[in-house]
Amino acid sequence: MRGPINIWRLIRTGATFARTGALGEMLDAMSAPPLVRLAVRSVSWTFAWLGKKGDPDLPPVTRAITALGPAYVKFGQILSTRPDVVGQEMAEQLTYLQDKLDPFPTSVARKTIESELGIKVDDVFADFSDSIAAASIAQVHEARLRTTGERVAIKVLRPRIERAFRTDLDAFHFAASVIELLLPRTRRLRPQDVVQHFEDTVLGELDLRQEAASASEFAENTQQDTGFIVPEIRWHLSSRRVMTMEWADGISANNLDRLKSSNLNVEDIGNRVLHLFLAHALRDGLFHGDMHHGNLKFLPNGDIVAIDFGIMGRIDEYTRRVYAEIIYGFIKRDYKRVAEVHFEAGYVPADKDVDEFARALRAVGEPIFGMDATQISMGRLLAYLFEVTEKFGMETRTELILLQRTMVIVEGVARSLNPHINIWHVAQPVVEDYIASAIGPKAVAKDLLKTVKVLARFGPRLPELAEAALINQSTPQKDLDRARPLRAMGYFVLGGGMALVGVALAAVL
Repeated sequence: MRGPINIWRLIRTGATFARTGALGEMLDAMSAPPLVRLAVRSVSWTFAWLGKKGDPDLPPVTRAITALGPAYVKFGQILSTRPDVVGQEMAEQLTYLQDKLDPFPTSVARKTIESELGIKVDDVFADFSDSIAAASIAQVHEARLRTTGERVAIKVLRPRIERAFRTDLDAFHFAASVIELLLPRTRRLRPQDVVQHFEDTVLGELDLRQEAASASEFAENTQQDTGFIVPEIRWHLSSRRVMTMEWADGISANNLDRLKSSNLNVEDIGNRVLHLFLAHALRDGLFHGDMHHGNLKFLPNGDIVAIDFGIMGRIDEYTRRVYAEIIYGFIKRDYKRVAEVHFEAGYVPADKDVDEFARALRAVGEPIFGMDATQISMGRLLAYLFEVTEKFGMETRTELILLQRTMVIVEGVARSLNPHINIWHVAQPVVEDYIASAIGPKAVAKDLLKTVKVLARFGPRLPELAEAALINQSTPQKDLDRARPLRAMGYFVLGGGMALVGVALAAVL
């Protein structure tokens, strides 16, 4: 029965966009061709009466998204950071989705806290407020600890949010499978894998213990970053559905009017937001994966305060090096090297022509090199990038989805604070520092040291491993099968040892 149910959900999604008037606005904002607009509207209005009505006091697109549920809200939050794609007016509409959704009753939040923590709210907290910010998954309350008087923020999950998300995600999985079946050309984009990645990311937000752990790790990584603050977790008052952390003051990044009328250097802050994101992604391999306006605040001295750590991205060391080399190649306008890195990493099929790919990348990079954000049409750029990926058979890399999505969000935030931001100038010092530490001579020495440490752990077993590697082929098959793992390890040890000796000799000579 899941198929018919999901078909109904998808029909109702389109019908809701039609009924609320959101469909027309979306098509206009994204400059859809006239024939496409006519065809879509003709079909959708047939089913419009089946759609959800939503809150008539909200603008059409926000009204449709909030009526459809939390998974749709997540997508709307991404669009809210891209006025260059959906238009300034619609982007401003969608900022409502960041932290201004309808809250659930405070009485329900208090009951959740008491049930989760085994306490009485009034015994532990004073001045417990109503919701001060409500998003798709949780809402936040302000209070003071009775024992110390410290101001804290208490995040509480929405009731039955897990079930709501799973309902939406089930429909997304169904839609992805239908798209792959009916449109074979989309298979390289791996729609089902993308939805699965989205599901894994979102479901991680539904356990606030995981968010608390991410915030703690993020704080340790960034404690030396001047002007960047991560509030501390209050572990004894946190659980799966409740998280308590120190209060974060400051002006929210989505309050642009107040920011521009303050004494803050807003353009400099915009540059630093992008600079810090790149530093965290490349240097640490751990970055804030939901860095939209609603999750950033700015103190009177210009310090940046990050909040909401439900979505955190991780990149392994190899991927960081690939990512850095690609950005560095664009900065240096070395499109041949950028192309080679794509082939070396397996991002482009080996049967494609590297020189032709380099020319395609030049057509991407040259029109925007050195330009500030006001001179770049992100919509046209993304459209051409899609053409390039299709032409060269590039598949979606699920390990890079969150990084790419967050990069789009962060660049949108930085652009809103500094419309003339030059991403190349901001990125260059970060990437150059990383290149020097991760790809230069120091990195080689560091990699060799790691190899030596691995080999040292097997020191006591080296004779056995070497003997296993040299087992005579006449050994009975069952003994060979038993020895094969040891033989493989022996080859690794012997080969690694020979490589280290070669490197040492080269260094001496």
